[in-house]
Amino acid sequence: MVSAMLLLLDTRVLFAIVMASIYGLFVGAMPGLTATMATALLVPVTFFMDPVPALAAMIAMSAMAIFAGDIPATLIHIPGTPSSAAYVEDSYALTRQGKASYVLGVQLTASAIGGFAGSLILIFLAPMLAEVALQFSTYEYFWLACFGLSCGVMVSSGTTSKALMSLVIGLALNCIGMDVTLGFPRFTFGNPELFDGFSFIPVMIGMFGVAEIVRNMLVQDSNIAPFMVQAGEIFKGVWKTLRENWKHMTRSAVAGTGVGILPGAGADIAAWVTYGIAKRFAREPEAFGKGNMEGITAASAANNASLAGAWVPALVFGIPGDSITAIIIGVLYMKNLQPGPNIFERSPEIVLAVYASFILANIILVPFGWLAIKLSSKVLKVPRNMLYPVILMFCIVGAFAINNAIFDIRVMLAFGVVAYFMEINGIPVAPAILGLVLGNLLEKSFMVSMMKSQWNLLAFFERPIAACIGAVVIFMWLTPVLAPFVRKKLASK
Repeated sequence: MVSAMLLLLDTRVLFAIVMASIYGLFVGAMPGLTATMATALLVPVTFFMDPVPALAAMIAMSAMAIFAGDIPATLIHIPGTPSSAAYVEDSYALTRQGKASYVLGVQLTASAIGGFAGSLILIFLAPMLAEVALQFSTYEYFWLACFGLSCGVMVSSGTTSKALMSLVIGLALNCIGMDVTLGFPRFTFGNPELFDGFSFIPVMIGMFGVAEIVRNMLVQDSNIAPFMVQAGEIFKGVWKTLRENWKHMTRSAVAGTGVGILPGAGADIAAWVTYGIAKRFAREPEAFGKGNMEGITAASAANNASLAGAWVPALVFGIPGDSITAIIIGVLYMKNLQPGPNIFERSPEIVLAVYASFILANIILVPFGWLAIKLSSKVLKVPRNMLYPVILMFCIVGAFAINNAIFDIRVMLAFGVVAYFMEINGIPVAPAILGLVLGNLLEKSFMVSMMKSQWNLLAFFERPIAACIGAVVIFMWLTPVLAPFVRKKLASK
């Protein structure tokens, strides 16, 4: 770990971290701009960077952006990122009582502590899982892909049916291009640009970046003026509050990391889950939504803890824990770094650099976050009609830079429109992205397994680990079907 920290102290790495931190704070503080979108826009910049500064920059940026989403939520009642929506009512209620500086100080400190706790869990848990993952074959990876896709549907926002519809869209998109086992073109309609399927990054930028721009440009600006923040009062009374709520914060940091490990979950799900848990064990649950600090400290700690948790399946299995790591997995492939259990042996310096980056990011989150809070009132006044054209320009450059192809720009714009219509109809975008990311692993592991077993389906249950994961996945599939019958039977007793 010491060698990894020394690696991060390189001038170029530190410069990348500082610039990415400023960028993440700005994006997170702007209502409607998400950490996922910021990550997608950062990808073209990483083309010209070595793996360590590229990954360190993305880690620092995401940590800053997730916290910065609390700033507009607290000051103008508009969550900067989806993860801030869980406790926006509480934070804004306290702001109206003249406690804006105090609330932001608590959120900043809780975010840093939660992120640090999640980093420690990542450091100790990932190598342990990697040793188990070295025993995985295509049978285990098939069930693991099924587990990831199932989690993406079950923890997604919206109804299960709409989440499943989104997942099917992602899996269908993955079928376009060459067959992974036979090498036969599918659904290309004679267009050579589709032989390799849709490039992941243009689709991601379109569905998260362009869709955000379209949605926010169609929404009128809020007339609510931001409350002023007194920089000298940011940390006043914070430690007393954290000591009073240390149980909620500790439980939420662990739970947030656990939610982050679930493929497709992410910081927003972690915030809602831990906010609900805090309300369940609160001294005054009826005060939630009216300015309760228990829910704020719990969800703030879970937000940043989930970021580290999402790297566990990304590093160990090559399966994204959230939409941010889905993009980062693409960056790892572009840097010729194959995510999976072997990365711990082939590229240990990269893994250690990731660990050290999380530790450093959560340390510098406090001073950088303090500066962002101090400047927040000015940042929130940037006109949207000046901001969004610049963002769209970065989207276009990012999509084009992947293959230097105009076709990718058209793909990005088309999927941005598709994602916008999906969202206004209540269909979440995240499962579609998860389907696009895991579809190739699902199909390839299934086809290779079937050919190895001479089309014997029972072979998927003959290996102990595969049988255990398969049993869990099948139980998840049957739960929505059997739950109504179980509830009906219990009600009749």
